[in-house]
Amino acid sequence: MENPQEPLTLADLQKTVDQWINTFGVRYFSELTNLAILMEEVGELARIFARTYGDQSFKKSDPSYNIADEMADVLFVLVCLANQTGVDLQAAMRANLEKKTQRDNQRHQDNPKLHKPSI
Repeated sequence: MENPQEPLTLADLQKTVDQWINTFGVRYFSELTNLAILMEEVGELARIFARTYGDQSFKKSDPSYNIADEMADVLFVLVCLANQTGVDLQAAMRANLEKKTQRDNQRHQDNPKLHKPSI
């Protein structure tokens, strides 16, 4: 596995997850199963946010949660889906950021809701 101190590119992450699956996971779950698992993981992350930053409180029965670990769970399953469907996440993110830059290069700057009112 990768050195935990080295920066991990998205391409590296995809390779590392693939190696992990093939070493420890036997095989990938089906794409539909992984999509369901992704929704479960996002739900767990949403629960933490609702209780930490939202109006809900933690229940005594809630296990202790780690936001970073839950985000990593979401990313892991998303990477599995990318690997299974042939998506190069590094290329996809570059293209997506370029799309957002072209489309939104002034949109947010021009949004008065995002600027603090002057006193």
